[in-house]
Amino acid sequence: MKFPRINISSKFTSHRHTIVIVVGLALAALSVYYTWSVSTNMKHEDEAAIEQLRRDERNAVEMWEDILRSTNIGGQMVYNPELLNKLAEHTNVPLIIADERLNVLVTNLPSEVVDNAEMLRSEIMRMSENNKPISVSYGIMHRTTLTIYYGMTDYSGLVSSAHSQALALFPYVQLVIIIIFAIFAYIAFSSTKQNEQNRVWVGLAKETAHQLGTPTSSLLGWVEYLREQPVDQMAVEEMSKDLAHLMKIVDRFSKIGSETQLTMMNINEVVGDTVMYFHRRVPRNVTLTYNGLAMAPIRADINAALFEWVIENLMKNSLDAMQGQGAIDVVVGENEDSVFVEVSDTGKGIAKSNWTRIFEPGYTTKTRGWGLGLSLSRRIIEEYHRGKIAVVRSEIGLGTTIRVTLKRCEEDV
Repeated sequence: MKFPRINISSKFTSHRHTIVIVVGLALAALSVYYTWSVSTNMKHEDEAAIEQLRRDERNAVEMWEDILRSTNIGGQMVYNPELLNKLAEHTNVPLIIADERLNVLVTNLPSEVVDNAEMLRSEIMRMSENNKPISVSYGIMHRTTLTIYYGMTDYSGLVSSAHSQALALFPYVQLVIIIIFAIFAYIAFSSTKQNEQNRVWVGLAKETAHQLGTPTSSLLGWVEYLREQPVDQMAVEEMSKDLAHLMKIVDRFSKIGSETQLTMMNINEVVGDTVMYFHRRVPRNVTLTYNGLAMAPIRADINAALFEWVIENLMKNSLDAMQGQGAIDVVVGENEDSVFVEVSDTGKGIAKSNWTRIFEPGYTTKTRGWGLGLSLSRRIIEEYHRGKIAVVRSEIGLGTTIRVTLKRCEEDV
């Protein structure tokens, strides 16, 4: 009896996503709550402290009013200016006592302000705007008046400094926490999604290789049987080549997801084998040329089975682009630090905006197919061979050239 297979990994990943999201939301909520709490407490405490300081300052100024009234003796102002100025020096509230002509009688402001008429007038106006001046009248019929102008103390260093610093700093801390969480979530989800996709494709590739193994082995037996029969042996030979190619495909699929072993090989021969296989199978109206057989050997570290797969994918895409008529030119070459293989065709071409998109999984312009050939080719070249694959030339209606670049072997450099 077979039991249904439960995808534990998928369920675990789903739960992990949920945990990450819940933890992230909890952190954000706690951060916002703490900021709001600190802000509210700070506001209430500061308001209470400022109000208390205002009352204390008002009481101090009213004390000066009482002092001035107490010096009104017999309708005349009798006071000791030196004593009042010394007393003003010990008053924290900025203070100016002046007569009707704004002659300063008592003050605790700096001398540079008092001696500068314009600065003094500006300071008196500022104090009058912030606090209503207090007037003290004396003399017969109260015809003479002294006015007390006062300002408010700067509270920036006096009120809840610890809370002020926390309130000023914490929004930035909160922003940093949210950014860190966003980056962490993005990386976690992206890597998880990518890993899931990789596992699916690796599993599919290996399962495909496994499923093809049995019929391939059976076909080998039938080919050997046909070799002993009175049939056209040329056809049997071509069937044998196709079967050998099918076995290469099985081998390629089995290598997906496994550690890839690279071997120094002659690029000319590896590419040439693929070109020769296609040479007998392209339509009659398609011309296929290759320069590698007449050149000196060009060597690079490759996995032959996977590298042939890439060249095969490029040539298949060229055939599809030409729709049965045109030319394919395969070129190998080298420079000081790299070797390259170019596959050019005279097909319908690719818009420049799609030069990079054609290597994305699922992108295809064909009515059939999954759009995985070039995506897989890029993975084989970039991840397994540490090389590059890119469109180097393409024009609508004139054709396309795609280049594969590999690093030269060290002994050849």
